[in-house]
Amino acid sequence: MILHGWQNHRPVGHWQYWLADRLTDLGHEVAYPQLPEPDDPDLERWLAELDALLGELAGRRVTVVCHSLACLLWLHAVARDDVLSDPVDRVLLVAPPSPEFAREHEEIAEFAPPPLAPERLAAAASYTRLVSSDNDPYCPQGATTAYAEPLALPADVLTGEAHLNPDSGYGSWPSMLDWCLDPSPESYEKTPLARR
Repeated sequence: MILHGWQNHRPVGHWQYWLADRLTDLGHEVAYPQLPEPDDPDLERWLAELDALLGELAGRRVTVVCHSLACLLWLHAVARDDVLSDPVDRVLLVAPPSPEFAREHEEIAEFAPPPLAPERLAAAASYTRLVSSDNDPYCPQGATTAYAEPLALPADVLTGEAHLNPDSGYGSWPSMLDWCLDPSPESYEKTPLARR
């Protein structure tokens, strides 16, 4: 499952679109929905969409790849008792915006992450990893400080890659594809995601 962020209309040039195409070409089932009203998202509608999608995938091994605002969507889903009925296999949180950034923008203020214990996050997926850049304008203090450290997440910090989106040159991302294809926890837990 691939989940996009704020103002993302799933453009062909985005690495998420590229990833969905590659995985589909290789015979994997991929859910890459256009979430409702991406320019003015509603948290409850996005949570309902996520809940419905996860319901359709119940009983299967599920990898969830979130970019930007979708990372905050995932954190809200984890914090609630009515969205995630079963844990997923693994989750990748890519370039989450900071809580402060979310609160400063009226359209996404309700997505500012809720208080969350590392144990709750660990119970939602067998494995969760964070990937960010050291100069993301949407998370100026750094995603390691904002998320990885307080939530006890392994993190890959890429140098000078901004928001890890098409504006940063992220159309194709081979190491992302490799990570998604790796079925072995012994490997994907140890292998960092590299630059495009």
